[in-house]
Amino acid sequence: MPASIAVRVQAEDFDVGAEIEALHRGRSDVGAVVSFVGLCRDEGGALAALELEHYPGMAEAEIGRVAAEAAARWPDVTAITAIHRHGRIAPGGRIVLVVTASPHRTAAFQAAEFLMDFLKTRAPFWKKEHRTDGTSGDWVAAKGADDEKAGRW
Repeated sequence: MPASIAVRVQAEDFDVGAEIEALHRGRSDVGAVVSFVGLCRDEGGALAALELEHYPGMAEAEIGRVAAEAAARWPDVTAITAIHRHGRIAPGGRIVLVVTASPHRTAAFQAAEFLMDFLKTRAPFWKKEHRTDGTSGDWVAAKGADDEKAGRW
């Protein structure tokens, strides 16, 4: 049976525990659940908030494509949830959640890592910094290290 895939792009925060529970509730084929939560950093006290913009419709579609690719690469994966927030997020706030489930841990770990590596490079999100001194910071540039991580797959 193909993996169930849930993708959401939303302004609202999410409840990590509730999302994990919903992913595996009632499924006897799940022996491992792996989760990753990406948080907004304060960049040494200089960052007041990070503003995330996205291309509605395209962002969900691209995350869905990456999730489907992960499910195809690791057929033991039974379920994937990917949630990415947009809007203004203060330091410590949750930005992204990836949860994968499978009968055994290896596929769940690898699929989650694959998904995060490609979310960083392929999902159409743009990040703008807002600084604690009241100035508007820069748009965050893509990092070569993220491309290198995605390139290993």
